[in-house]
Amino acid sequence: MVTNKRILITAGPTWVEIDRVRLISNLATGETGLILADKFSKLGAKVTLLLGPGSFCAPTGKVKVIRFKYFSELAGLLDQELKTKKYAAVIHAAAVADYQPKVVNRSKISSNRKSWSINLVPTPKLIRALKVYQPDLIAVGFKFEPDAARAGLIAKGESLLKKADVDLVVANSNQHQGYQAYILDDLNKYGPFLSKTKMAVCLSKLIRDRL
Repeated sequence: MVTNKRILITAGPTWVEIDRVRLISNLATGETGLILADKFSKLGAKVTLLLGPGSFCAPTGKVKVIRFKYFSELAGLLDQELKTKKYAAVIHAAAVADYQPKVVNRSKISSNRKSWSINLVPTPKLIRALKVYQPDLIAVGFKFEPDAARAGLIAKGESLLKKADVDLVVANSNQHQGYQAYILDDLNKYGPFLSKTKMAVCLSKLIRDRL
C-alpha cells in the first residue's frame, strides 16, 4: 500500500547554462511525471513533484510541487529532499541533461563571432546516487530511446537496470509517432504499454506490491 507513503517524482527537462543568456535544453514535456504524480496522489500517497521548466500546468490538490530550471537546481533539490525526509520510492522521470559546458561564460558571448565551439563534459549521474542517500527506497529509472524497436528498447532498459542500482526501469520510445513502453525489473518485463496512463497504472501496482 502507498497510503501516507512519501513518493518523490522528478519530471520535465533540465537546463544547463552556456553563457548569461543562452542554454542547452531538451524536448521533454514532463507529462509522464505529471500523470504519475496524479496517480499516486489519488492512491493516497504523499507526493512531492520536482518539476522542470515548461508550459505545462502543475498538478493541483495534494501534490507538493517544487519547480526547478537548471541541472544544478535539480541536483540540489534531490540532495535536500533525500537528506531530510524518508521516502518510500523515488521515480526519476526527469529528462536530465547528459552534458554541460566545461566552462560557463558569465557574460553574453558576442553574436559577431564567425564560429563558436563549446566543450561539453558529462554531468554527474543523479540516478546512481538515489540509494546512496536511502538504500531501502524503491528507485525507478527511465530510459528514453526515440527510435528504438522492442529489442533495442529492452536492451537499453536492462543496461540501465544494472548500471544505476535501481529496482525498476521504464524503457520508452516514440517510434513511428506512437508511445511504447516496457517496465523491467531483475526478473520480469511488463508491456508493451501504448499510453503513458497505462504504463502509470502498472508502475504504481508494481511499487505498491514492493511496499
